[in-house]
Amino acid sequence: MAQRIIFATGNKNKMKEIRRILADTNLEILSMKEAGLEADIVEDGETYAENAMKKARAIAALTDDYVLADDSGLEIDYLDKAPGVHSARFMGEETPYSVKNAALLDKLKGVPDEKRTARFACAIAAVLPDKTELSTFATIEGFISHEIKGENGFGYDPIFYFPEYEKTTAELSEDEKNAVSHRGKALKLMREELRKYL
Repeated sequence: MAQRIIFATGNKNKMKEIRRILADTNLEILSMKEAGLEADIVEDGETYAENAMKKARAIAALTDDYVLADDSGLEIDYLDKAPGVHSARFMGEETPYSVKNAALLDKLKGVPDEKRTARFACAIAAVLPDKTELSTFATIEGFISHEIKGENGFGYDPIFYFPEYEKTTAELSEDEKNAVSHRGKALKLMREELRKYL
């Protein structure tokens, strides 16, 4: 009987978030790297769900543990929902997010607040030890700010303004962010799904 959840990511910030939210599953939660698993996964799906499932299946082929994967992105309505599913690869995967964020703010220069609507979207996929597949999806709605603000988040957090807290998601505390974030919501939905099998 599998006692571990392997999450198909090498992102330490993401793993922190995941461990906090899935702590009560009472399973050991490891990243791919920590589990000593490697797979070359091309994320060429047209949706977040396709990419997440692709990653989960690739790792599940290497282990009998519970495998989870996510794919998420920022959708800016004014830019026809770009960068969207290409968020991680926007301007190149090696490009620092400080540069990506500055470029997006540049594209929105002079665009009024009401046209700066945006959302973060996240799909979580799971492949269970018996190869059952599950998936969940969640979003968080907000606006693109006029400046880069906040030190707590990662990725596009410093330019995503969340009206409910009147802050960017990079200015939220970990607890605030986990309560409202797209990944936090999708993970909580997945936690409920997993409970039926654990």
